[in-house]
Amino acid sequence: MPRNNMKPTNMNSDRIRGGLTLGLIASVISFSSAQSFPTVQLKNMAGEVVSTDDLVGDGNPTLICFWATWCSPCKRELNNYAELYEDWQEETGVKIVAVSIDDQRSIRRVAPYVNSVLWDYEILLDPNKDFARAMQVVNVPHTFLVNGEGNIVWQHNNYSDGDEEEVYEQLLKWSE
Repeated sequence: MPRNNMKPTNMNSDRIRGGLTLGLIASVISFSSAQSFPTVQLKNMAGEVVSTDDLVGDGNPTLICFWATWCSPCKRELNNYAELYEDWQEETGVKIVAVSIDDQRSIRRVAPYVNSVLWDYEILLDPNKDFARAMQVVNVPHTFLVNGEGNIVWQHNNYSDGDEEEVYEQLLKWSE
C-alpha cells in the first residue's frame, strides 16, 4: 500500500478550499481599498483640534498628503504642489491638507520648516500616527485623493519629480 493515502478528491478539495481562501482574501483587500474616510481628531499648528470629518465632503476634491520633516521626497512633493496649488484650486477647487507624522522628538521642526517654505495649505499634526494608521499609511510620502463626497478615489505612495502631472490628471478626472 502506498505511503501517501491522500485521495485525488482530497487534493482537489484542498485546492478548492485554497482557491476560496484566496478569493476571500482578494475580496477583503478590494473592500478595504474602498474604505470610508476615517474620523480622527488631530491638531493644527496653532494647537486647535481638527476633526478629519471636516476636511472632506464639501463638494470639492481634497488631497491628503502624509509627510515628515525628515523625509526629503515628502518635502519635494509638497514644495512642487505649492507651486501649482493656486492653478489647481482655480481649475478643480482642490484643497490640500499636509499631515505631518513627525513624532514627539521631531514635531518641533514642523512649524519652522512650514514657515520657511510658506505652504498655502492646511497643516495637521499626527504625532501618534492615529490618522496614518486609520488610512493604512505604511511609509511617506503617501497621498490620497478624496472626492467631493468624501470617498477615497485614488492614492499614491512615494514621490518622483513629475508625479504632480498624474495628480493633476486625477484632480481633473474627479473634479468634474
